[in-house]
Amino acid sequence: MSVCVRRVYEAPEPGDGLRVLVDRLWPRGLRKEAASVDEWPKGLTPSAGLRRWYHAGEGSYEEFADRYEAELAAPEAAGLLDRVREWAARGDVTLLTASKTPERSHAAVLARLLRG
Repeated sequence: MSVCVRRVYEAPEPGDGLRVLVDRLWPRGLRKEAASVDEWPKGLTPSAGLRRWYHAGEGSYEEFADRYEAELAAPEAAGLLDRVREWAARGDVTLLTASKTPERSHAAVLARLLRG
């Protein structure tokens, strides 16, 4: 099992395994066929308020990660996170995001949690 994070705009690769879009909105300018997304659990994304707070530069990435982890404890998000854990237990999973800096995004937080 491996969990990796990639930009959704990058071409799919053979080793991607299950491709999971972890953004709430569909990426701009990307056709669904080109993205090759297998799953899209929208309820796993940060709240709109948390996203706005982080993108406004009001806090550090570490604080964002802590707040996002707290949101993931809510029943719907926790259930979806468990589902992605099950997928990862069965094989490779690639978390896809439109973020320009995926290593400092919510997708990186998810990947860390999934890797345990």
